Amino acid sequence: MHQRTRIPTSGRVHQELLDEMAGFADGDADFRGGRTWSMVYYAGDSHSELLKKAHNLYFSTNGLNPMAFRSLKRMESEVVQMTAGLLNGPSSTVGAMTSGGTESLLLAVKTWRDRARTRWPWIRRPNIVCPATIHPAFDKAAHYFGVTLRKAPVGEDGAVRVEDLKRLINRNTILIAASAPQYVSGTVDPIPQIGQLALSKGIPLHVDACFGGFIQPWLERAGVEMPVFDFRVPGVMSMSADAHKYGFAAKGASVLLYRDMGAMRHQFFVCADWAGGIYASPTIAGTRPGGCISAAWAAMMAMGEDGYLEMARRAHDVAERLRDGIEAIDGLKILGQPHSTIVTYASDDPDVDVYAVADWLHERGWATDRQQSPPSIHCSANAANAPVVDEYLSDLREAVAHVRAHPALAREGEAAMYGLMAKIPLRGLVGNTVRQVMAEMYSPGAGEVDLSEQDDALPPWIRGHEDKVHAALDKVASVRKRLRRGTV
Repeated sequence: MHQRTRIPTSGRVHQELLDEMAGFADGDADFRGGRTWSMVYYAGDSHSELLKKAHNLYFSTNGLNPMAFRSLKRMESEVVQMTAGLLNGPSSTVGAMTSGGTESLLLAVKTWRDRARTRWPWIRRPNIVCPATIHPAFDKAAHYFGVTLRKAPVGEDGAVRVEDLKRLINRNTILIAASAPQYVSGTVDPIPQIGQLALSKGIPLHVDACFGGFIQPWLERAGVEMPVFDFRVPGVMSMSADAHKYGFAAKGASVLLYRDMGAMRHQFFVCADWAGGIYASPTIAGTRPGGCISAAWAAMMAMGEDGYLEMARRAHDVAERLRDGIEAIDGLKILGQPHSTIVTYASDDPDVDVYAVADWLHERGWATDRQQSPPSIHCSANAANAPVVDEYLSDLREAVAHVRAHPALAREGEAAMYGLMAKIPLRGLVGNTVRQVMAEMYSPGAGEVDLSEQDDALPPWIRGHEDKVHAALDKVASVRKRLRRGTV
C-alpha cells in the first residue's frame, strides 16, 4: 500500500478509519493466542476492556500539573505506595510513575548523578558499577548523562560475583546497580551481598526490578523459593518496577521508588525564570498522559492480591513446563537460574544453530527473541501462554531436528545476520550497521518496504561473502580459545 505523506483534504468517516486501522494489525504477533514470549503481558479480554475504559476516562488529562488534575495525583500516589508495600519499602518510601522501565532507569541514573554532585563535587568523571547483564537502558542513561559504566562479568549461572563488583569500585563510583532478575537469562543478582558491599562503601544501590517487581513478590507468597531482592536489603536505596509487565497495566506504566525523599528530590527539574512561568517536572516527560496512570490504578484494583497470586502461579507453571520440555530436547540447554518466569535456552550441539531454530519458529508464527553472548532464545512465560506450551515444545522439537538435518540454514535468513553480528569482534562496526538499518526504517518511504525481507542489515563488504566471513571469524574464535588454553 502506498504510504500517505499528506493529511487528507477532507476528514474520513470514523468507522471506516477504525476498520482500516484494525486491518493494519493483520501481520502483527498473535499475543492473544499466546504466541508471543515477550513484549505483551496479556490478562485476557475482560481485563483489557477494563484498561481501555479506565484509560479513556482520563484520556485528555495531563499529569504535568497535579494541582489541575488532583485525581491523577491521587491515583499515582496510591500506585506508588501500593508498589512500595509490595516491595517491602519503609514508610518513608517515595516515588513516581514513568512511561516505562527505560525512563525509570534514566531517571535513577540522573538522580544519583545529581545527588553525587552535591555530596562529592570533586567527582568529574562519575561511574556506575554493575553486572555485564544490566539492562541497556543503563548504557543509554550513561550516554545521555555523561556517566561511565564499569561492568563486571557474570558466571555461568548468570549472576555477578560481589568480588568482581568490588574490584571495579573506585573514588568516582556514584552508584551500584544490579538486576532482579536480569532479562537475559532470568537470574537474580545476589542483592543481599551487593547491599552489604554498597553499605560498606557508602554508595547507593539501585535494583532494577522492572521485570520481576510485579511477579517475584507474588511467587514468594505462593511458596516458590525466591531470593530476597527488595527494600528488605538495607543497602537498596532505589528500585524500578514495570506495572505494564506482570502488573498488567496498560503501556506505558513503570514505578520508580526511593527509600526516602532525600534522594528523590534530585530527580525533580525546576526552571524558575522562564517567561511562561515556573516550570516544574517530576519525570523526564513534560506532558504525562493521564490514561496510563488511571489504567495502572484500575489494574491493581481489579486484580487484587488473589488475582495477582493466581496469575503468578499460572505463569510459574508455564515456565516450569517450558524448562522441563526444553531440557528433554537433545541439542538444547537451559541458561541461568529458575529465579523468575524467564526461560532462556541455547544450543549445546554444534550441528544445531539456535538462530536457525528461531527462524524456523518464526515461520510457524511464534514471536521469538534472539539473544547473543551466547546465542540463545529468550521466553518470558505468562499465564496467557498456558494453552500453547505443548504446541510450542512440539514445534521446537521439530525445529531442532530440521535444523540439524539442514545445517545450511545457519547461513540463511535472519540466522545468517544474527550469527555474523554476534561473532564480529568490532562492536562499533555492528553499532554503525544497526544505526544504518534504523535510518532506513525511519526514512521517507520506509513504510512501503518490508524491512524484514531486506538483506541490507549486513554491511556492504559482507553481502555476498557471508561464508568467507563466517570462516574467518571461526578461525579467530579458534585462535582465541587456544590462546586462553595456552596452546599457541
